Formats: sequence, structure tokens, C-alpha cells
Amino acid sequence: MSDAAAEGSPAGRPPAGSPVRTVFFGSGCFALPILDALATMPGIRVEAVVSAPDRPVGRKAVLTPTPVTARALELGLSVMRPVLVRRPESVEELRAVAPDLVVLADYGQLIPRSLLDLPPRGFLNLHPSALPRHRGAAPIPATILAGDTESAVTLMVVSEEMDAGPIVATEPLQVRPDDTAVTLEERAAEAAARLLRRALPDWLAGRLPARPQPDKGVTLTRPLRREDGRLDPSRPAVELERQVRAYQPWPGSYIESDRTVGGRLIVWEAHVAASEPGDAPGQIVPTSDHGLALATDGGRVVLETIQRVGGRRMSSAELRRGYPALLEPLAGR
Repeated sequence: MSDAAAEGSPAGRPPAGSPVRTVFFGSGCFALPILDALATMPGIRVEAVVSAPDRPVGRKAVLTPTPVTARALELGLSVMRPVLVRRPESVEELRAVAPDLVVLADYGQLIPRSLLDLPPRGFLNLHPSALPRHRGAAPIPATILAGDTESAVTLMVVSEEMDAGPIVATEPLQVRPDDTAVTLEERAAEAAARLLRRALPDWLAGRLPARPQPDKGVTLTRPLRREDGRLDPSRPAVELERQVRAYQPWPGSYIESDRTVGGRLIVWEAHVAASEPGDAPGQIVPTSDHGLALATDGGRVVLETIQRVGGRRMSSAELRRGYPALLEPLAGR
């Protein structure tokens, strides 16, 4: 990419009136409204879509395409599914497409320099946070965990350093007190599609210069792991309630208990209440409405909707009636 493109002015332009040959990189659900927007924008022709390979899903390990692959095929678009996009054969396949522009959202792999240099009109990414806050793999859960009330979607130039490239434009996004990662991602995806429709024409016309990200305020996120879902009663209840909302659908949130099947209770909905006399962090305690709560060092996490491993979702009052032994200290506490 030329210096002009890196600083925010696309260097190469196809002949006047020619559609901009575009490749889209994406895998997850966040990318779906963005692909839809790109595929219907005047002056844009989506030549190919790059997504993660099909993967086995469920107990029967049925080979299943990513949400983006499925949508691209519905739209009649060509799909590439490289295991590693940095492999020479993957780079050459994309080079043969000769894209003028690449747009990326929720793809899941780092992009090598050999591809970043390929499109003369830029390699752009839509990221669901107010960069430089919450760079990395899990910005939406991080936004909820941090208690942020305002966020954004950012259109940026892709660089070799993760989510550190210059910012082209942003779209503000309010975080609601009851947002889960699922609901916030849905709204972020729609905001990203609006942002692309608004900003891409000006970017392609050279009217929208990118600006470097500030050094101050950088935070990093990492991929979530199953063990992150454990609700740690040494943390304040307000943080654990955010975790319940932030870790849906993955990795979920759970309480370790040797009083029920599978050694844990999965928590789907909860709210915070004040501690009561006799509460000890790590105990499951009764509530006045015949439900259950997890006592912590800072308040109670009142369990609204929970699930035993292998069971169905239910209210904590229903579970309490069936498992009165739950009102005892948690395993290992």
C-alpha cells in the first residue's frame, strides 16, 4: 500500500464508471449486516468472500459453514475458505482476484503484509469498540464487563498490529444496562452496516482521511476460554452480574457446586442485591422469593434463570424446590 493509502487517501482508482472490485473477509454473525450492506452498495462489486473453513458442529459433528459463508452462498457470491490465509497459495488465489478494495469484519485471522499491500484502495476493518479501547478478540464482552455505558463501531485501516491501524470513521453505540453480548453484538452489527454505507463513498472518493489512533487509552482483549466462565465469589456481585451478560453465548457463566449434576450450575440471568447477615462468600443462599443467590465479598448475585448440566433452563425457585441441598457451601469453599 502506498503512503497515501496508509494515511487515508486511496491511491489507486479504477477507470471512471467502473465498479470497485471488492473482496469481503468475515466469518461470524457480526459480519452479516455488513456483507449485506456491501453487496448492495452502488459502485461496489463483491468479487469474492473469504471466510473460515466449515467446521463440525454438534454431537454428530455435522460439517457446517460459517454464518458468512452461508449468507454469501445465498447471495450467489464466490467463497474462499482457507485454513490459513497467510499461506502462499491463499495469497496467490486472492492476488488472482485483483481486488481494488478489501473490507473485513469478524474474520478471525491476522492478515499478513502480503495481503495488506494488495488492494490499492485500502484494506478496511469494522471493529465493534471505540478504538483504541478494547482492541483484540473479544471487544463486546469486554465492553460489558467494564461497565461501559457508551461504545462505538470503528472503521479503520488494517495494519499488521492487531486493531492498531488509523481510524477512518466511527458510529456511536449506547450500551444498555441489560445488554448481553448477543444483544450488543446485534446492534453493533447494524451500526457497522450504517457506518460502512455512510463512510465508504467518501473514503473511495478521497474525501475522508484516516487519523492515527491515540496512544492513550489502549486496552487489549484476548480470546475467551471455557474457564473464564466461572463465577468467582471473591469478586463483587456487580462484576459477576456483568459477566453473566458478557459471556453469552460463549463461554457462559457457571457456579461450581458438588450438590447438582455435573458439578456446576449454568447462570443465564441474574441481578445484584445487598448482602444479608450471615452471608459467606461462596455460599448459595435463599432469597425471600424462594429463589437462590450466590453470596460474594460485595453483595449477592440473585440467580434468576439457571440450568443444571444436561438439564433445561429454569428459575432458581424451581431448582431450589428440587435440590434443597444446594443451600450449603460450594465445593472447595
